[in-house]
Amino acid sequence: MGYFSEMTDADILAHMIRSAHRVAVFTGAGISTESGIPDFRSPGGVWSKMKPIMFQDFVGSRDKRREAWTRVFNRTAGWTGASPNAGHYALAELVRSGKVASVITQNVDNLHQDSGVPDGQVIEIHGNASYAKCLTCSKRYELEDLRHRWEADDDITCIFCTGLIKTATISFGQAMPEAEMERATEEASLCDLMLVLGSSLVVYPAAGIPLLAKRLGAQFAIINREPTDQDPYADLVLNAEIGPLMTNVLERL
Repeated sequence: MGYFSEMTDADILAHMIRSAHRVAVFTGAGISTESGIPDFRSPGGVWSKMKPIMFQDFVGSRDKRREAWTRVFNRTAGWTGASPNAGHYALAELVRSGKVASVITQNVDNLHQDSGVPDGQVIEIHGNASYAKCLTCSKRYELEDLRHRWEADDDITCIFCTGLIKTATISFGQAMPEAEMERATEEASLCDLMLVLGSSLVVYPAAGIPLLAKRLGAQFAIINREPTDQDPYADLVLNAEIGPLMTNVLERL
């Protein structure tokens, strides 16, 4: 007790990371708010300013599709166009060092990849807002290649199979991506430290992933500005800004 009482928050987290053989990181909106990207549910967050468009409404209504694409090209939600911050870069360095095996993220902003985490080590369980996909054949489309069709008021459909095209995010009412959820579950079962950065841990089934790691014997650390419902199950809880803390942690490894 005396040893740990003399350690800073960064010292304690660095000790946990250093002692682990395989770290899985689970990130939420809180790691990206420091880049200026709004979160979802807090006052002033995305959903306090506009209602989410349900998946079935997008599929069933041309007007709803038009509204969704207008949000995309006007950047109404603010999910794209930002730059990584110190928290993203610190995490990317932990991946490069081999200490962190995977980054499981609820975020759709592509900032983990932009900070240098290889795409194959980012598991996007809520998709990605920086490109689009056909809902039928999964053909990928870059957003700027679709802009002229939005400007022409076209119903944006796939040039290969005529299926509807949608941003590659997982909308409310849309099924979770099976392959990504399987990968995330596997990483939770393999890690001996699950590190949560910036998630309120209230959106399920995603929020069940850190708890799975804990049930299987992993250490469990939560770094978030506000308390979460999973704090009682964690071995370490720090209510702190992620960028400065993770920068300090790197200096101690």
